[in-house]
Amino acid sequence: MTIERLSQKARSMRRSIVRMVGVGKAGHLGGSLSITDVVAALYFSKMKLDKNNPRWEKRDYFLLSKGHAALAQYAALAEIGYFSENELDHVKSLESMLQGHPDMSKTPGVEANTGSLGQGLSIACGIAAGLKIDKSNRQVYCVVGDGELDEGQIWEAAMAASFYKLDNLTAILDNNGLMATGVIAERFDSSPLPEKWRSFGWWVHEIDGHAIKSILEALEEADKVKGQPKMIIAHTVKGKGIPFAENQPAFHNGILTQEQYELALQELGE
Repeated sequence: MTIERLSQKARSMRRSIVRMVGVGKAGHLGGSLSITDVVAALYFSKMKLDKNNPRWEKRDYFLLSKGHAALAQYAALAEIGYFSENELDHVKSLESMLQGHPDMSKTPGVEANTGSLGQGLSIACGIAAGLKIDKSNRQVYCVVGDGELDEGQIWEAAMAASFYKLDNLTAILDNNGLMATGVIAERFDSSPLPEKWRSFGWWVHEIDGHAIKSILEALEEADKVKGQPKMIIAHTVKGKGIPFAENQPAFHNGILTQEQYELALQELGE
């Protein structure tokens, strides 16, 4: 898929995210929009998938450790066709297949229940280790939040991945600099990030997390690395694509008015 086509996919996904948040109810808008380009690049270019079978035995794995940003993943899964786009209108509704955090028992294409922050990377390590034992060439991709790095389990997983040389695991860090309560550096600063991940034995590469070409190039470079896990630090903007929501902690789990909802869709070309 061309860069232009992937950019169109990402824009379509952003419209779906706004649609899922809707009017007058809280939704994780900011962090879903910041990872949309990364998620689009993975699902529509990089990962091996079967659009007709989400449980295809040769598929690559995607885990969303920052599970509160599930709207980005739901948008991609709907675009693929794993379920009807009409389901997007029922996010967080009683008995809906699309809950506020990923649920592998309800949603086709979701590999693990995540959202209890810090746990997703450990699950990814376990899957990657299992694939190694099976001598499989399938890959595991895991999106982690920068606020999530405050969780100790992340660093336990980081040590384990390095010790077991899980070179079939690529993590992408959504480095938007904000958490629900404000600026990360003013609350619990985990920098310097590149140096820290390297010290844990990971290959590290930094990119603009909204430049599709850079995302794809980084993923290709990661494929060449052997003997260690890979960390791509994606510098992103929380609320990307909607100017009034960009870099605003209030839209971490914000509520859109009717006027904001319409303006957001207008900004995204609808």
